[in-house]
Amino acid sequence: MTGLYAVRVAARLRRELQTEVDLVRGRYGLFQVTVDDEAVIDGGSAAFLGVLPSGAKIVAAVRARLNR
Repeated sequence: MTGLYAVRVAARLRRELQTEVDLVRGRYGLFQVTVDDEAVIDGGSAAFLGVLPSGAKIVAAVRARLNR
C-alpha cells in the first residue's frame, strides 16, 4: 500500500506543483518526503502501521518548503 500511495502522491506533486519528483524505495514502513535533502514529511512509526499523512498535507508541506 505504501508504494502505491507514494506513486499517487508523487503524481499529485508533479501535477499541482509542476515539480520534478523522484521516488526512492526505502525499508518497510518508511514514508518520508524530502525537498533538497531536508525532510518535510516523516511518517514515523505510524507509517509502519500504514497510517500515512494526507495528500493535501504533503502538498502543503512541499509547497511551503519550495516557497522559502
